[in-house]
Amino acid sequence: MERRWSKVEMWVPGGYLALVLAMQLWVVVGSRTGDIGFGAVWPILATAPVSLLLLGLFGPAKAALAAGPDPEVVPHDGSQPPTPLPSDLPNVGDPLPADWTPDTTTVAEPGMWEGLGFHAAILIGALVNAAAIWAFVRFLVRRRPGSAGLAGA
Repeated sequence: MERRWSKVEMWVPGGYLALVLAMQLWVVVGSRTGDIGFGAVWPILATAPVSLLLLGLFGPAKAALAAGPDPEVVPHDGSQPPTPLPSDLPNVGDPLPADWTPDTTTVAEPGMWEGLGFHAAILIGALVNAAAIWAFVRFLVRRRPGSAGLAGA
């Protein structure tokens, strides 16, 4: 039986997908248990080739890259005088800025699907990257001198 795909063709894109999924899991666990800082940037950077290539093809980025009309120029006369400081003192009964609390009665409870947009975008980008990696590795494997029998299959 003739093998159609080499091990390298399957393990390289599979390893890439496993790495992205591990980073996604790390972001989910880290964001639930503590502060991971800019940890979510790593999965974004791992899928950056797709993001950068597709940036100019869809959505607002396409319109931003297209040549548009020149913006209207508003004449500027220089610096303006400062606004006068308030002359009256605040009332004693007015709430201080530290006493202010936001109204949380209208805020919805965070649900199970709250981060789906971020994770779905990363996973779609990773799948497209894995397909591109697979095609590139397959091209390289077929160019090897020892794989002449695979080229005709």
